Amino acid sequence: MALTESDGSLELSCNAEDGVSSEKQEEMSSPGSNRGGWVTFPFMAGTLMGLTIAMGGWATSLVVYMIEKFNVKSINATQIYNIIAASTSLFPVIVAIISDSFVECYSFIWASALVSTLGITLLALTAILDPLRPQSCENGSNFCPTPSKLQFGVLFSGIALASIGLAGSRFTIATMGANQFDHATDQGIFFNWFAITLYGSIVLGGTILVYIEENVSWPLGYSLCIFVNIIGLAIFLSGSRYYRPVKPQGSPFKSIARVLIATIRKWKVSISSSEDYYHEKNSQEVEKLASVPTKSFRFLNHAAVCIEGDTKPDGSVAKIWRLCSVQQVEDLKTILRIFPVISSNFLLCTAVPTLGTLTVLQALTVDRHLGPHFKFPAGSMFVVILTSTSISITLIDRFFYPMWKKMTHQTLRPLQRIALGHMFNMTGMGVAALVESKRHKVARSHGIVHQPGSSVPMLVLWLMPQLLVVGIGEAFHFPGQVTFYYQQFPKSLKSTSTAMVSLVVGIAYLLSTVVIDLVRRITVWLPDNINNGKLDNVYWLFATIEMVNFGYFLICAKCYSYQNMEK
Repeated sequence: MALTESDGSLELSCNAEDGVSSEKQEEMSSPGSNRGGWVTFPFMAGTLMGLTIAMGGWATSLVVYMIEKFNVKSINATQIYNIIAASTSLFPVIVAIISDSFVECYSFIWASALVSTLGITLLALTAILDPLRPQSCENGSNFCPTPSKLQFGVLFSGIALASIGLAGSRFTIATMGANQFDHATDQGIFFNWFAITLYGSIVLGGTILVYIEENVSWPLGYSLCIFVNIIGLAIFLSGSRYYRPVKPQGSPFKSIARVLIATIRKWKVSISSSEDYYHEKNSQEVEKLASVPTKSFRFLNHAAVCIEGDTKPDGSVAKIWRLCSVQQVEDLKTILRIFPVISSNFLLCTAVPTLGTLTVLQALTVDRHLGPHFKFPAGSMFVVILTSTSISITLIDRFFYPMWKKMTHQTLRPLQRIALGHMFNMTGMGVAALVESKRHKVARSHGIVHQPGSSVPMLVLWLMPQLLVVGIGEAFHFPGQVTFYYQQFPKSLKSTSTAMVSLVVGIAYLLSTVVIDLVRRITVWLPDNINNGKLDNVYWLFATIEMVNFGYFLICAKCYSYQNMEK
């Protein structure tokens, strides 16, 4: 199973072996079958909504819950959240690498949904049962009861199960849904509606459920998360008779591993410039584009050298881990050429996890009342980024891109979109630093710097611009990355190409966690009471890192030559 995203939508390549015979699968997946098609969409959309709304309810409020109910230090809570988010992004990619032909989308979705339900139930129990959480911390006190090992064990077990279930079910729905259609046009329409449903559900869960949790009752909010998660699972199972099963497809990472292993095993074999020395795969599934390997990364050419015993009399490969085709070698070289650009995007994507978590800490210290009866939930700050991204993608697609093409007579290329994302992210960090500087001055002027839990007389609306700017940057660089990887990766590795986006996001969360941890170790900028720290310096540090990384990206982009850019 490989996580992919294409044109802003998400996809998974699943290897299926659901106990149905291959003849039966062909019959059920044929265009004339009464299974599949748009009749399955309400079930897919309903499932996605239920599972994602539940995720928005428990995940976006997790930092606030750990701080207020488990007395976790504020910075520690953000670090834990970043690790969870990183794991959720990396888990589908890891599964894609190790998955074999015994995993089937249908079974994977309902099993993962059950796991997530169990995880959310454990979280709900920590909110419902007093023995499963520590005593409340007195307002303004620096000495709060520490959770016991049992209390931490139940909490983190719930988080782990909910995260694993989320990663295993939510994205897999995209592939299973696309597999219900025979035509690319229908698949494209499905992915568009999938993306709309996904973002909309996150916003609903991250606002309505989080508001209930923070302002009405945590037990009620988490119970509603369980309810909508079960509803999503029930909708999915109710459509079972309409779903079309998926044929086995093999891992997209297998050919990469074959090239590396064959290269090592044939390291001492001499390399020639004649195509007679190399193996050319004769396959209808993979278009043969190369007969002689290129000179770049020349050491990999060993994998395609054909020596005695490598092939059978009929020309087929005798030992697949000793001989690869020239095209397989060139596919790996293409990935290596793209890697510098990929590496420059790791730090680019740290803006979202950094602002998304630290802004929550800022929100907990300011006045969040918007009118006499509404208090903005601190856990919903992350939703501002998602909303900004969703709106910006629409405006950019409808107005900015056509205007660019009209003025320059050229289409904005993927690397140019990513560059604009770099610029907006740097700006967002700068805005965050300036706003935090003002918030800190207000706190000092009112003498509440050394008073934990005291509210700074400053409206939460001051924290919105930094999130809006980063959201605009996300609207540029995220689709730009998806498009770049999809266009530039070799045709035989399309499923692998868009999996890179999830990998980049996961690594970005880990990098944000590492940088913040280093800041805590060597500076006094991030104490538990941010009113007594220098959070603005942290933002300036990230802005500087983004600027240096932007220079690295420009070098990578300048040296890169576009491939597969046929109109």
